[in-house]
Amino acid sequence: MELLAALARHRHFARAAAECGISQPAFSARIRNLELDLGAPIVKRGNRFMGFTQEGEIALKWAHQMIADARGLRQEVGQARGILSGQLTIGAVPTALTFAANVAARLRNDHPGLTIQVYSHSSAEISQGLEDFSLDAGFTYLESALPAASSAKHVYDERYDLLVPPALAPDVQDEITWRAAAELPLCLLTRNMLNRQIIDSAFKAADAEPNFIMETNAFTVALVQVINGAAATIAPELLVESFPLAADIRSLPLIEPKIEKPIGVVVSEREPVLPAVEALLSCLKGAAR
Repeated sequence: MELLAALARHRHFARAAAECGISQPAFSARIRNLELDLGAPIVKRGNRFMGFTQEGEIALKWAHQMIADARGLRQEVGQARGILSGQLTIGAVPTALTFAANVAARLRNDHPGLTIQVYSHSSAEISQGLEDFSLDAGFTYLESALPAASSAKHVYDERYDLLVPPALAPDVQDEITWRAAAELPLCLLTRNMLNRQIIDSAFKAADAEPNFIMETNAFTVALVQVINGAAATIAPELLVESFPLAADIRSLPLIEPKIEKPIGVVVSEREPVLPAVEALLSCLKGAAR
């Protein structure tokens, strides 16, 4: 099951074999043995990895669930001995990465035996990850499509600020309208990101045509444009508060309309609950904003 999951991650036999610490021929032989055991082809074969068959997708779904159950077993046994250890995998939309990282730090402080992985994902990728058990929890927009067998808890509301370098700063003091922000050169997230779709909707509501000059799937790139004086960007208030920006970079709350979008933690509904997920939810009780 671990080999099958590795192949799904890498979509390449040699790289998956290297991750698992075995040779490629041994890796391929183990996959063939699984196919013989199941009586069905799992992998579409060619000169390179071409994907999974329908039966392979079913096997992969169960593989992820079995791996998650095995991790849960180890965690619960360790917890009975007073030590919560093992791995917790979290996905977060880019705008919630800072919040997720802070929660992970608090969780590690409470449970030093945990290994926590935090990945940047789109809301759709988080939903898929929860469904196939490759993610244990996700920080995402509660207005996005969530897996059917999942539960969600609100943790904070996302509000938006315009970050603008001094050379481009408008003649306003405390806040700025979306219509005024649209006149500035902007670097924003790509259109497949829900954050960008929210921003596009706000500009539409303000009957404004924004001046996009650059797109990125990482806020770091947008912040560099602001620091270099090349463009302004629109970022969540919580993200702005977490970055040590230069004193001359202005942060202006966006109004007309004033937008707030709920961000929550989403986990799969399963019994028994993974002990690391229970610890995460407990840690969040004091972290909601």
